Amino acid sequence: MSNWKRALVFGSLGAGIFLLISGRRPAGVLATTLGLVTLASEHPEKFREAWERAPEFLDRGNQVVDVISRIAERFAEYRARGAGWREAIAEQ
Repeated sequence: MSNWKRALVFGSLGAGIFLLISGRRPAGVLATTLGLVTLASEHPEKFREAWERAPEFLDRGNQVVDVISRIAERFAEYRARGAGWREAIAEQ
């Protein structure tokens, strides 16, 4: 990948993330999309592979969210009983 394309990809992805975080969603989505399209034009086989594996990625993401929610529920239970986070971890 040439230097100008690399700069375009990293610059637009960085700007897009910054804009999304700062609350300017339309501009952030546009900048991020520009970076991803440029990257996809250089590596179409990698994007095709990622698209085919998307269900697997989503399943793993759901598993992570489930584990985090169970941990948060457990901490909420311990907090309701007046126990601190150290006691919650010690009982594991």
